[in-house]
Amino acid sequence: MDKRREGGEVGVRVAVLVSGSGTNLQALIDRFKVQGPGSRVKIQLVISNNPGAYALVRAQKAGIETLVLNDKDYKNRLEYAKALVRELKKRKINLVCLAGFMVILHPYFVRNFKNRILNIHPALLPSFGGKGMYGHYVHKAVLESGVRFSGCTVHFVNEGVDTGPIVLQKVVPVYENDTPQTLAKRILKFEHRIYPEAVRLFAEGRLKIEGKRVRIL
Repeated sequence: MDKRREGGEVGVRVAVLVSGSGTNLQALIDRFKVQGPGSRVKIQLVISNNPGAYALVRAQKAGIETLVLNDKDYKNRLEYAKALVRELKKRKINLVCLAGFMVILHPYFVRNFKNRILNIHPALLPSFGGKGMYGHYVHKAVLESGVRFSGCTVHFVNEGVDTGPIVLQKVVPVYENDTPQTLAKRILKFEHRIYPEAVRLFAEGRLKIEGKRVRIL
């Protein structure tokens, strides 16, 4: 079903959750910054658990509302999840995009936005995913494994860690002289391409989850 509403209003209001520099956030901003009749996507809000995250500066420069909710200010993961959900529902958010958000989401959060949370992971899931597998650690594990290819994955978030249905993937070669840094840089270029594409497909109502698989209509 097309997410556009009558009168050409934006159909999908996106919140991006970030903890660091926010290059994937910037890719989303660049892709969806043009608004007007027929626009399907608007980045409505950027939330960070890190008050020093450069991603907040990126959002402010783009005129996007920002909010700092530090998970350390809450007594447990559930209370933090409830605070996030309150803020998102207050703004009628339709889609949540995780972009280097270094907090494992509580099941309460996932249930409130079931099939409406996307994440980008710097490897070809289901390989090199799970707890502790983020950033440098992913690329280090890839190189140590001896695989010839890595890549990136956009997936829906479920109550596991990196276990949700896969939307898009891009395969990237691993070279013999690669370091975690060089591999990360090569993969990042493709993260910036497939994440906005996945958001576009969601906004157009073209993603259908069937069990563990995602059909692109």
